[in-house]
Amino acid sequence: MKILITGSNGLLGQKLVDKLRKKEDIELVATALGPDRYPFTEGYIYDSLDIGNEAEVKTIIQKHNPDCIINTAAMTNVDACETDHEGCDKLNVHAVKYLAEAAEENGARLIHLSTDFIFDGTHGPLKEDEEPKPLSNYGNSKYIGEQMVQQYCSKWSILRTVLVYGVVHNMSRSNIVLWVKSSLENNITINVVDDQFRTPTLAEDLADGCILAATKNAQGIYNISGKEFMSIYDLAQRIAEHWQLNKTLIRRAQSADINQPAKRPPITGFNITKAREELGYEPHSLEEGLHSLKI
Repeated sequence: MKILITGSNGLLGQKLVDKLRKKEDIELVATALGPDRYPFTEGYIYDSLDIGNEAEVKTIIQKHNPDCIINTAAMTNVDACETDHEGCDKLNVHAVKYLAEAAEENGARLIHLSTDFIFDGTHGPLKEDEEPKPLSNYGNSKYIGEQMVQQYCSKWSILRTVLVYGVVHNMSRSNIVLWVKSSLENNITINVVDDQFRTPTLAEDLADGCILAATKNAQGIYNISGKEFMSIYDLAQRIAEHWQLNKTLIRRAQSADINQPAKRPPITGFNITKAREELGYEPHSLEEGLHSLKI
């Protein structure tokens, strides 16, 4: 099977390259904007790709003719999406349409990553058939992106995930675990909301979910996340406990007290029963995930 990854310089993208380049039955093409940031060159080929450029998307997909495309590329900074609608739509809506059309033209399966932020957060954990009601421009763009996949491509999987954490080479963005750990190590007091609830996801687990969807030719929507439901405040407490850091530096906060341009859904988190039963997906516990991080 030939698999092409978009966004291969990102957290999930690099985890997929880590895993897929070692599989003898997989031919791997990694793509991202600009030069390759992955530190090893064996087991895959790299091509630069701007997914916001329709002609470039068509050219690269035709050139490599993959069996499966895993689209990990997106604009994921929620507040930046709120202030830059044009940039957000370019990557999260228009680019997805280009990829879906190119996948359809080349007979490829498209696996597309989506988010819990397509929901309004009134309750959770959520199943796949929950009705989306986004609160932010980011959430809305990702929901429209899901519709692009289903409208323009006949072979597809949409994998929704939640609060992904992990470590890769030359990271362009931080995540909740790295932020909490770094802040506490530097004796910085942090305000952490206790009224938002999630199922935090280890990046390696999400990569495994993508690979399972690809190798099993999965069709439809799947929740791929961690299995433990907790508040973000409790998550910060457990991060502090794991590395034996000063928990008194973590202050409880309410979402209304945090000045952020974009609204966050209060309660999400996912029920992952479908992915467990149909794909054989089984994520690590939070403690196992934290223990696996090389930081």
